[in-house]
Amino acid sequence: MTRLLDARTSQNASIANSISIPITILSQPGLFGQIGLNVSGATGPIRTQLSGTVACQLPLLPTATTITITIVRGTALTDTVIYSSSESLNINLLGPQLFTFTASDFNIPAPASGLLVYTAFIGSNLLGTVRVGPESFNGIAYSD
Repeated sequence: MTRLLDARTSQNASIANSISIPITILSQPGLFGQIGLNVSGATGPIRTQLSGTVACQLPLLPTATTITITIVRGTALTDTVIYSSSESLNINLLGPQLFTFTASDFNIPAPASGLLVYTAFIGSNLLGTVRVGPESFNGIAYSD
């Protein structure tokens, strides 16, 4: 029988246009969410389901801009990538543009600490792109 181990949310901004955080580093994506799931009670294979949303706005001079979201199991971009996607912002839409994602991680080795950490990063290929909110990163861990 599948059993819920833990559920967590990293809520950086709950409301549209409630933040204004430039995505300034072109070569290194910035962190926008991090969760730690307690899996110490796992009795079988661990499975997680991750989801989230982030809103971005084009630079003042709209041009072709690509947003990349990367989710890792761990805390650094060099850790195991669980999910990655890239999407171009619509240059005809001057307001916020919302990106949502759902990812899964299966047959995860149980961490010695009992804490399974996931980190969400966001990057842009163009300076001036702004995170405007909402931003949310969610995770649920299951085991047999």
